[in-house]
Order: sequence, then structure tokens, then C-alpha cells
Amino acid sequence: MTKKQRAELIQIELEKLYPTVPIPLDHTDPFTLMVAVALSAQTTDKKVNQVTPNLFKVAGTPEKMALLEVHEIKEIIKEIGLANTKAKNLKRMAELLLEKHNGIVPQTYEELEALPGVGHKTASVVMSQGFGFPAFPVDTHIHRLMTQWKLTSGKNVVETERDAKKIWKENVWNKLHLQIIFYGREYSPARGNGEKDFLTKMLFEK
Repeated sequence: MTKKQRAELIQIELEKLYPTVPIPLDHTDPFTLMVAVALSAQTTDKKVNQVTPNLFKVAGTPEKMALLEVHEIKEIIKEIGLANTKAKNLKRMAELLLEKHNGIVPQTYEELEALPGVGHKTASVVMSQGFGFPAFPVDTHIHRLMTQWKLTSGKNVVETERDAKKIWKENVWNKLHLQIIFYGREYSPARGNGEKDFLTKMLFEK
């Protein structure tokens, strides 16, 4: 089976499994999405969704977030990994949104990635899920599965993202990256033994 055939089969099977894909992180607008994604680094989406309701009650806008002290933010998000650093980033992110963007989340990678705590993956998620621009955010699930499916030899998520964008058409990126994440979590977890991973078996069965 060629790389192109594998990519087509993956897309077909994932569409059968996940014809609709909810956005995993609870949010109400681009700002709360950006905050949730920034908090999700080295933390599960489930844990982020448990913490953000209380955070968004008191700091659901850049104006309100900027008014909080770092220790107040940290107290709310303390169950999340790297809470101290993330609390500092959230406060400064909110301040910069007010100083440079009139409190509005910008819609370019360059401006998003200039904000504290916003790397390329977070910016890609905001562009894709917040604003609907074609993007292919790559997390560890996608990197691992694309390597497993022999669709990339990328050494990191940046190289894997580049390969994904070459393989699949732009109009499927926003949905497909979520479908791959959901498949990874359900059928091929990093610490699993691969027994449920029928898609990999299908691709490489003799």
C-alpha cells in the first residue's frame, strides 16, 4: 500500500468513526479557547475542563484576567501541571492583549505566538478551532500515529505538521487533526499495548 493509499484509507475510516468531532476543550470564544489550550500543555483536556469553569467565572475576558494577581490565578489552576508558570503567562497574555490588540485575540500566527504561553501548536488550535482557518495542530498523539502509519519521518511535531499538510487537502485539516487525536485516545493510547489499534493493523496486514 502506498503512502497516498494509506492516507486515503485513514481518512475514510476516521470519517466513519468520527463523523462529527467536538472540540475537546470547553470554551465560549477565542480568548477562553486560547487560555484552555495554553493550560493543556502537559495536562489532560479532562483536567483542564475541570479547572476552567472556576477560572472563567472570574477571568473569562482579558480585562478580568489582567486584574487578577498571579497568585490568585495560580490558586484557581493549582491542580494543573506547571501552574506557577502558566499563571504568570495568563496574566501577561491578558495584559498584552489589552495593550496591543484592544483586548481582542489576533488572527495571525505571528501575533498569537508573540503572546506568553502561546506556542505554535496553541496558535494553530486557535486559528483552526477559534477562527476556522485551515490549520493542522500536531500534538503527541498525531506525531506518534503518523510515525506509526509511516506517513512521516519527522523528528518533531513541526516536521510532522509539515508532512500532514502535504498529504491531506487543506479543506479536511481542521476536522482530521481532531479525528486522529480522538482515535489515538480511544484505540491507540501511548501506554497501551496496541490491541485495539485496528487501523494500524489494517494498513500493514500482509
